[in-house]
Amino acid sequence: MTNATDLTLGRRVMAMIEELAQHTDEPGRLTRLYLSDAHRRAADATLRLMQEAGLNAHIDALGSVIGRVEGANPEASALLIGSHIDSVVDAGRYDGNLGVVLGIVVVEALKQQGIAPACPIEIVAFGDEENVRFPTNLSTSQALAGRFNPAWLDGRDQDGVSFRDALIRFGGDPGGAAALARDPARYRGYLEVHIEQGPLLEAKRLPVGIVSAINGITRARASVIGEAGHAGTVPMNMRRDALAAVAEMIGIVERAGSTRTDTVATVGAAQVQPGAINVIPARVDFTLDARSPDDAVRLAMVQDIVTECQAAAQRRNVSFTIEPFMESPATPMDKDLIAWLEEAVRSLGIEPLHLSSGAGHDAVAMANLCPSAMLFVRCKDGISHNPAESITTEDVDVAARVLIDAVKRIAA
Repeated sequence: MTNATDLTLGRRVMAMIEELAQHTDEPGRLTRLYLSDAHRRAADATLRLMQEAGLNAHIDALGSVIGRVEGANPEASALLIGSHIDSVVDAGRYDGNLGVVLGIVVVEALKQQGIAPACPIEIVAFGDEENVRFPTNLSTSQALAGRFNPAWLDGRDQDGVSFRDALIRFGGDPGGAAALARDPARYRGYLEVHIEQGPLLEAKRLPVGIVSAINGITRARASVIGEAGHAGTVPMNMRRDALAAVAEMIGIVERAGSTRTDTVATVGAAQVQPGAINVIPARVDFTLDARSPDDAVRLAMVQDIVTECQAAAQRRNVSFTIEPFMESPATPMDKDLIAWLEEAVRSLGIEPLHLSSGAGHDAVAMANLCPSAMLFVRCKDGISHNPAESITTEDVDVAARVLIDAVKRIAA
């Protein structure tokens, strides 16, 4: 393990993260949804940080912040480094933001060391990784990979605002998505540093780990429709209770995710109508999130869930519909980039640990553009998507040193 005591890099990263954490749509907690006012302020702040680091930076048509240094040979294939600056509701401050500011710090460090990379380096702060506000799938990174779906622009948030209208209000250009697609021949790789969002590194007492693959994800919206009635007068055996049916379905989802190897399945949100204490629920809309490192296993699990839920609905005399809106395949990371990260980790006296990611990342989309790899940073108790999210300056400093070393090797 490295015994370096100079934490200049780690402190610089943490200070930049604190600055970005000030931009929130909800006072008292961090919520920064894609194309919100807080996202615009955070994008502007990120733009300024990139420019101060010497990058030629701009905000693109979909709200991603892009910074570039040309290096010794502007015609060489470029190295991309990035992550995202949007958040979930009531988020932690490190998810996504860590990878963005680390990329900026790498450029600062190379400049301070008098090193001109042999190739261009681009830093990207994506805006739509969490996919919380609109029914999308990594829309901003998919755009760079040439896989933006124009139908996403017609999707609406819970307030009925369309992606298209929100983008215009943000200052973006709905018609500019196609032009963001990059030429794969112009890029040699994509690196993303992210908090682990799991407990393995902490259990192994390691500051960083190397991602081997990212799990595939299915997301869907489901609806169950029964019949409202008076809670005091309708006999139990005559009810068409939508919520009781969904309670059974949630059990089906839980069993499906827990009885297979390396799978998880979650009902994360449910809305009950009419939602009165003395009225039998007439309708429930709920979500399904299913994940596995094996796409065949994931798809079979989802099909089993659908089949069992349909049977439960028939028994209870309610209707059941389900509509998938996201299919993200399992994504292996690039072996050559992993090897560069391994060398960088070993150079600090740390044994490289490989681990899979149960969460999705922009690296899934970027792998369609160029070779991609990820470095995980230890987080306390594996907690993420939560204000309790916590990492140490020491671990961040290690991650910065690993990333700088890897960039020197890859961009040489």
